[in-house]
Amino acid sequence: MRTLVIDDEPFMLKLLARQLKDLGFEEVMLHECGHEALSMLENEAETIGLIFCDLQMPKMDGVEFVRHLVRVGYAGSLVLVSGEADRVLQSAEKLARAHQLRVLGVLQKPVSPDQLKQMLNGKRSFSTAAARRSYGPNEIRRAIAVGELENYYQPKVELTSGAIAGVEALVRWHHPRDGLVGPDQFIPTAEEHGLIDELTRAVLSATLRQARLWQDAGRSLHVAVNVSMDSLAALEFPDFVAREIDAAGVLATSLVLEITESRLMKNPLAALDILTRLRLKRIRLSIDDFGTGYSSLAQLRDIPFDELKVDRGFVHGACRDPSLKAIVEASLGLAQQLGMKTVAEGVEDQADWDYLRLAGCDLAQGYFIAKPQPARDLGAWMVEWERRRLQPERSPS
Repeated sequence: MRTLVIDDEPFMLKLLARQLKDLGFEEVMLHECGHEALSMLENEAETIGLIFCDLQMPKMDGVEFVRHLVRVGYAGSLVLVSGEADRVLQSAEKLARAHQLRVLGVLQKPVSPDQLKQMLNGKRSFSTAAARRSYGPNEIRRAIAVGELENYYQPKVELTSGAIAGVEALVRWHHPRDGLVGPDQFIPTAEEHGLIDELTRAVLSATLRQARLWQDAGRSLHVAVNVSMDSLAALEFPDFVAREIDAAGVLATSLVLEITESRLMKNPLAALDILTRLRLKRIRLSIDDFGTGYSSLAQLRDIPFDELKVDRGFVHGACRDPSLKAIVEASLGLAQQLGMKTVAEGVEDQADWDYLRLAGCDLAQGYFIAKPQPARDLGAWMVEWERRRLQPERSPS
């Protein structure tokens, strides 16, 4: 796969090209103009595995270029490069991710060899053409019916002690042709075509059955399931959840429903009815991705949440970024004053862990702890985590 670098400064082009070749990237194409690069991509996008794009260019800036990458169906990876302020870089990165582009990260000029090596470490195949395939509602409906969906589980641990507290269920699709398909490729379609409630119920039932298996094996874990506001339209949903809990033979208090409002609520009154009844049944409610989408202070006022999850977009790197730090600490302080547990998503490294621990966050999840994994792999991870937690030289705490 070829690499494309776009920057209006000839020196920066040559410098980045030399650094890439030193890392083993042999075919690096250089363009000083976004229009020229785009003309090439119109016919050859599928042959480009990695693009480095400067944001500040005179004829076509990087934000415009990102928009055109979406139009031409670019399926490789993208790195944004700029000498602009960090917050501008962050906004551009967020926009590219919102367009469903595969963004490896952002680099501040001048790019150092160490920065580049760290970002690209171990990565040589960047094409995601198959991964970016879209799926229609009939395919998703069939997948639910025949049981092609499988839950992966991402652990949550206590920041003070490192003890395992629970897991979040994250659905995956074992597609008969395309292999393992991530939720971002079928959840939006399920929401758009009225399939999200059926999918949510399948995930919930499977999660509760798995919780019972862990319980029987001596592991009592809290299990969390994501519930879109779109699935909270059926007034009998709380009764369905209660029946599934009884059928699985687990405690209602072991279930956490994570509420994500990806779109504006169609019927706020019904949602409030349903969520209040769920709490009356002793089922825990978590406001997911707080500070994004339509999540708001009004929800904290009106809905009886007992857990707040700080979005990964605010968590990773907060110890180094004053803006992110202010948002995280304000969210934690608000939750604590309301008597809510706090969970930080996107804990990626030791620095994130240490900062959140000192900031008083209760629980953490992220790749520093573990990636989402099948239930069959969780036992081995638990053994390794306990060893890591109890050995001072490897302990996250």
